[in-house]
Amino acid sequence: MQKIGCLLSLLFICFATSGQDNNLFEKQLFISGDDTLPCRILTPVDFKIGKKYPLVVFLHGAGERGNDNEAQLVWGANLFLDSLRRAKYPAIVVFPQCPPNDKWAEYTKNASHDSTGYEYRADAPIRKPLKLVSDFIDTLLASGAVDRSRVYLGGLSMGGFGTYELLWRRPEIFAAAFPICGAANPAKVSAFKKNLPIWLFHGDKDNVIFVANSRLIYGLLKKSNPNARYTEYPGVGHDSWKNAFTEAELFPWLFAQRSRSPR
Repeated sequence: MQKIGCLLSLLFICFATSGQDNNLFEKQLFISGDDTLPCRILTPVDFKIGKKYPLVVFLHGAGERGNDNEAQLVWGANLFLDSLRRAKYPAIVVFPQCPPNDKWAEYTKNASHDSTGYEYRADAPIRKPLKLVSDFIDTLLASGAVDRSRVYLGGLSMGGFGTYELLWRRPEIFAAAFPICGAANPAKVSAFKKNLPIWLFHGDKDNVIFVANSRLIYGLLKKSNPNARYTEYPGVGHDSWKNAFTEAELFPWLFAQRSRSPR
């Protein structure tokens, strides 16, 4: 039997906070068998036992890998620490951390392969870090503190790969997603939840993960998904998350989404 341990005491603590302090993201460890996933978790200011909250999971990029349970907050944490947003959009926010020399999704970089620069194994098993994220989501859903109809997923760069992969591996879970400068196996797009609200972002001068990746995925999505959106930033390189994080509509759009048939 798989042994799963998780420190969830924070779900029963109320915080009175001000300012933008990364320490407000509680350090937690999700333990599954012999594996451990470091996580930082932010809970609503006035957390109430018995109330269900939206869940936001954000996957960092390659530069934030490690085991310090710190680096994953470099990009994006301030979005959720903003006091006005915390008051208007109370949610449980999770920033997991991928180990060094690992990655969220299975892909191979091959600049000569095609315009996207990546190859994918159709039969590749889920990588351990992403499996731990998936299992941790299940544990949070079972805690009773999460609104199952409002589970959101986002990620940047390497985390964009992980976002797309969870969308086809666990399509039933998510109410919306926002992948930033990521890439995905185009053969798996058809496995996303039907009409999933998804907002893609990319810079057209990205020389790390080519913009052709988002253009390809969006081109496939828009054929059958009226809820797919794509924003491309002219003249912007790989750090398009800086632009995406300033989108005034991002939070209103994200938190307005609900799954029609929650599990």
